Amino acid sequence: MRAKNCLIIDLSNEVKLKEKEVKVKRTLIGGQALMEGVMMQGATSMAMAVRTENGDILTETKRLKGKRWYSHVPIVRGVVAFVKSLIGGTSVLLKSAEVIYPEEETPSKGSFAIATALGLVLAIALFMLLPSFLADMTEKLFGIWGISLGILWKSLIEGVIRILIFVLYLFIVSRLKDIRRTFMYHGAEHRTINCFERGMELTPENVQKCSTRHNRCGTTFLFFVMVVSILVFSLATWLMSLLGWSNIGVFGRMGVRLLLLPLVAGLSYELLRLLAKLPDNKFTNIIRAPGLALQRLTTYPPEIEMAEVAIVSFNLVLEMDENPDILPHKFGEFTMPELKKLVKARLVKAGVTEDAEVDWLIAAALRKKRGELASVEKTTLAEYRRVAELADKRVKGVPLDYIIKRSDFYGIKLYVDENVLVPRLDTEILADEAIKYINSGNGGEGMSVLDLMTGSGCIARAIAEKTHASVTASDVSDGALTVAARNLEGTGAEVVKSDGFSELGGRTFDVIVSNPPYIRSNEIDGLQPEVKCQPHIALDGGEDGLNFYRLIADNAAAFLNRGGALLLEIGYDQREDVMRLLEKDFTNIVCVKDYGGNDRVIFAEKKTTESAE
Repeated sequence: MRAKNCLIIDLSNEVKLKEKEVKVKRTLIGGQALMEGVMMQGATSMAMAVRTENGDILTETKRLKGKRWYSHVPIVRGVVAFVKSLIGGTSVLLKSAEVIYPEEETPSKGSFAIATALGLVLAIALFMLLPSFLADMTEKLFGIWGISLGILWKSLIEGVIRILIFVLYLFIVSRLKDIRRTFMYHGAEHRTINCFERGMELTPENVQKCSTRHNRCGTTFLFFVMVVSILVFSLATWLMSLLGWSNIGVFGRMGVRLLLLPLVAGLSYELLRLLAKLPDNKFTNIIRAPGLALQRLTTYPPEIEMAEVAIVSFNLVLEMDENPDILPHKFGEFTMPELKKLVKARLVKAGVTEDAEVDWLIAAALRKKRGELASVEKTTLAEYRRVAELADKRVKGVPLDYIIKRSDFYGIKLYVDENVLVPRLDTEILADEAIKYINSGNGGEGMSVLDLMTGSGCIARAIAEKTHASVTASDVSDGALTVAARNLEGTGAEVVKSDGFSELGGRTFDVIVSNPPYIRSNEIDGLQPEVKCQPHIALDGGEDGLNFYRLIADNAAAFLNRGGALLLEIGYDQREDVMRLLEKDFTNIVCVKDYGGNDRVIFAEKKTTESAE
């Protein structure tokens, strides 16, 4: 460690921080930008951190093999590192793609291999054949003027052309959205390492204050490769001329240079390694300057969320390098407490605070009973994806009942989906009043009950189970009737398609019970997301919310037997309006309050001829 004068630049807001003395602690941890993530690698471990579309950060870690003999051999270690970076870099990129894209969008290994091969061909054409061709053209042009270029000058011209093509290539690809984001993660990687080396606490805010450029960057390495290649290729060309191999052609020269590329990579690696260890001074800064300048094209100021990802990856490597007992893990592997914590954090942000909802979501995703979750040791990536998919729906306001396809009503487990309203606790008041009334007459034996606008069939199911009455459930929605039929299976209840009373002609009942749509049309858009996403046909009661109460008030008496009863759920502020509508054909009209003290259920009896008089 030593003192260093460092001008730290925050490129994200282009504000220069005050130059100050900072303690620099060197680290050999390096990294690579991934697709929506960062890979960090230390002495004994490697970690990848990737942010998914829903905002979760998934990680994978790996233990690295110990140093081999070649790690102590100059140039050879550089060649091996270069080959490993090509193979390993492609591998981790593919892994990150598998994480952030849905399975059906993830490119296969075969297609990725083809794309890699095509990329290699393009690289050879751009950075070897084209510079060589342009250098030959330049030599011929000078020959027309009677100027003969030596081997060194021709190699220098070719090298400069190659560098210019490389810079132009980086500039063009950096304009592409996905590449730009990858370069932003590259900036996050550098900023995180710089933050650590300056002894600052690794927080997203501190990371964002640091430079996006770093001395050990792969971009600098590539620049050194191009510079060193000028010298190596010049020497090779000179040696071939001495041996009489000058006329081997463009492809012959390309073959020789491909064979020399490992040597170029090894020498460049040693140069980069040396400069990383040397103290900052005018000499080293001059040598580093071109590579650092080139990083302006490959590193961009990251978003603060990108810095968070880089910090996670870096800290994992630090922990694993310090503690050899930490076991590696794969993307999507979570213990149950870890998974519950992750899901709960997402739900709480969306305003869902019930701990039980976390359990139900995970149980539904893993296709297990809630009580079986404790036996789950670790999840897989596929299982995590299913959990994340259901959590996404809940965050967007989809009711838990729709997600798990289940609802509890009056102590009964029901199937529900997007075709029906989710049964509410307040509706249990309506079911309870109906059941008490029916059972007061010999347990409902011989009585007939109509559940009008049944929806999920929850009221009809409760009455069928808790009384001996004969139950008919009607609704206009085919989707609702399918759900109701499923819930009423085995109860003996009848399911009928009817728009109000239209298909019930000639039939009469002892009791009609209904929870009709009663929300005012102009209030629908202001409902909570959980309610608004439910079928509007089951919510919208018209301009004043009373449309269906008028329909029932005008027709219900004709479908009730003498002395029959009508029970309706109402909105908290609709008691007087509904009672007024029922006064013509009904008597003994009373209102029952819900658990919150609000008006909720209207009970009325059909007028007899005497009472009507």
